Amino acid sequence: MSLTNEERKTLVALEMKKARETYEDIGILIAANRLNGAANRMYYAVFHAVCALLINDGHQVNTHKGSHALFSQHYIKTGILPREYGQLYNQLQTMREESDYNCAYDVEIDELQQRIDPARRLIDDIDKLVNKQ
Repeated sequence: MSLTNEERKTLVALEMKKARETYEDIGILIAANRLNGAANRMYYAVFHAVCALLINDGHQVNTHKGSHALFSQHYIKTGILPREYGQLYNQLQTMREESDYNCAYDVEIDELQQRIDPARRLIDDIDKLVNKQ
């Protein structure tokens, strides 16, 4: 899919808006003791920010697995973003999959709390990258 510069900017802005709104849902869900839902929202907040970055730089995002591979290849391995962000993205995906698909698994509050600030920092750092142009 080929996008014009204007289409690309619009799509990136929409992805970042989705990332921010989805991140806000985390606190609401934690307050309601809906920790599995909060884990889901945390992953998707980061996913949308990563998609914004990939789209901004002309990469086509087709799957979750593909977004992880492209993010690692173009931003983590190159040192544009710290390795911890790659690890965080992988941890969030695992936590989301476990909480979404494994009925015997429940996310613990400590698992979420230790990732809330790093997820926000990752979203903020991606926002800086996509808005530097």
